[in-house]
Amino acid sequence: MKSRSIAAMVIFLLFISVNCYAQQNSIGLKLSTLGYGLEGERAFTDSISGRIGANYASYTYSGTEEDVKYDIDLSLQSISLLLDWHPFRNSFRLSGGAVFNGNSISMDAKPSDTYKLGDTEYTSADIGDVEGRIDFEDVSPYLGLGWDTSYGKEKRFGFLCELGVLFQGKPSVSLSADAKGGTVQAQLDAELAKEEDDLQDALDNFQYYPVLALGLSYRF
Repeated sequence: MKSRSIAAMVIFLLFISVNCYAQQNSIGLKLSTLGYGLEGERAFTDSISGRIGANYASYTYSGTEEDVKYDIDLSLQSISLLLDWHPFRNSFRLSGGAVFNGNSISMDAKPSDTYKLGDTEYTSADIGDVEGRIDFEDVSPYLGLGWDTSYGKEKRFGFLCELGVLFQGKPSVSLSADAKGGTVQAQLDAELAKEEDDLQDALDNFQYYPVLALGLSYRF
C-alpha cells in the first residue's frame, strides 16, 4: 500500500514540476545514495529556489544478522520537497526540507538445518520460514549543501553535486516465524522479540542516513 502511495505521489508531483515551470527553471537527473533520481527546480529569486524530486532503486544481496543468514531486499523509494538558498547568488546552495521516505528492507532467512534466534537454537523441523522487515519514519527532515553550476547563468546544462543527511529516525524491525511440531509458539515469539531487539540495537546508527548525489541539469 505504501509503495502505491509513493508511486502516485511521484507521478503527481513530477507532473506539476514539469508543467508549472517557466523560464529560469531546470530538470535534473541524479544518481545518489537514495537511488536514481529525477527532480524539477524553480528559481523564485536570484538566491532562493525550490525543488521537487523522486528517487528509486532496488538491491538484492545476502548478509548475516545476529547469527542468521538472510537474503535481503533493499527498496529505495522517496520524494523530496526542498528549499534552496544560494547565499552568494551563484552555484553554491544550502538546502533544507522534507523527504517522504518509503525506503524499506525485507529479509528472508536462507534455508538452514538450524537457526539461532535469541538464546535458543531451532531446527528447520521446528519452525517454518523466518522473515523480517525494516521500515523507517514516513516523513524525514533533510539538510544539505551542494552545487548547481548552471544556477543564475545563461548556459543550459549544468553539473549537480550534493552532500547531506536524512534524519530518518530509528528503524522499526519486525520478525516473524511459525512454530511446527512440538515447538511452543509463545517461546518462539519471545525469542523473535529478543532477536528484534538485537537487530534494533545494531541498526540504531542508521537513523542518520548520508546522502551523496551527482548529476546533470538542464535549465530552461
